[in-house]
Amino acid sequence: MTPPKEKISALIIAYNEIGYIERCVESISFADEIVVVDSYSTDGTYEFLQNHSKVRVIQHPFSNFTLQKSFALKQASHDWVLFLDADEVVSEELKLEVIDTVNSNKDHAAYWFYRKFMFQDSPLYFSGWQTDKNYRLFRKSKARFSDKKIVHETLVVDGTCAIFKEKLTHYCYKNYEDYKAKMLKYGRLKAKEDFYRERRFSFLSLIFKPLWKFFNHYFLRLGILDGKNGIIICYLNALSDLERYRELKKLEKKNELAYYLVMP
Repeated sequence: MTPPKEKISALIIAYNEIGYIERCVESISFADEIVVVDSYSTDGTYEFLQNHSKVRVIQHPFSNFTLQKSFALKQASHDWVLFLDADEVVSEELKLEVIDTVNSNKDHAAYWFYRKFMFQDSPLYFSGWQTDKNYRLFRKSKARFSDKKIVHETLVVDGTCAIFKEKLTHYCYKNYEDYKAKMLKYGRLKAKEDFYRERRFSFLSLIFKPLWKFFNHYFLRLGILDGKNGIIICYLNALSDLERYRELKKLEKKNELAYYLVMP
């Protein structure tokens, strides 16, 4: 007797991803359900998802990545969850590995995916991302998102993990302004995370952390070999760190002002 096929819930959080989410949704059409949590897109993303026969779309306000992903996880009907970003694509080879894994898995609760980064339609081979990997497939009953981070969210897994052979394709860079906006947003969210953890602003961090990020990714992590694209990516990644410490300083000033205003 053939064992029943394990069902998969594919989850995505999205905001203004038209031009990318179509490719993502198409690549996961093998899933038994596709749920997208949209944070009130204004570029046609929501309308596209509403009209897609395989997608259940829910609008939910964005506070931070951890809360948004935790909300999305609660919407999954099945235990096996494939959680993607809207600009990620599952290749045919990776699709087969996913299906085979969920139907033959006996041991592991979660799986890491290595990612192939794309600068528009050209691959980035270095720039600090050559060893990048994330949890993308896991059992809902064995995992949760840690509440200690609000950006670059962390999955807490109750059980053992393994790494997939095939890579997930990540179209990380649409254009300069889009990627810059994304990096600035990450920087501000990291500042909030630092502030809540009572990490103090320092001018040394403001100056040296961005410089170190660029030097590390461009020279030590071989971004120089990615040519002009490597310079752009490494610069914008360093800009995220600069924004992080500028925003942390602002948050501390606001907090001090609020303190003095409530003093008798």
